[in-house]
Amino acid sequence: MKNTPMIPDSYASWYHCITVECEIQMTSAYVQERLAILRNPKEYQTERFTELYGIHHLQRVIGWFERAEQEQSPSRKL
Repeated sequence: MKNTPMIPDSYASWYHCITVECEIQMTSAYVQERLAILRNPKEYQTERFTELYGIHHLQRVIGWFERAEQEQSPSRKL
């Protein structure tokens, strides 16, 4: 049974959905790959995401990936 909303509405629920429910490791490579796709408006996955969830949610998800990226940075871990 899922513990997060169908469409995550916060960083915490989004992160939990990816890492716990989907069992995807939030590696630097994964974050970089997703950001490259989501930042490219001509990418099919980005176009589809925007059609389904809207530009506002796309921007939030990009922000969440950027936050995950910052949390992984070596200077943050010191």
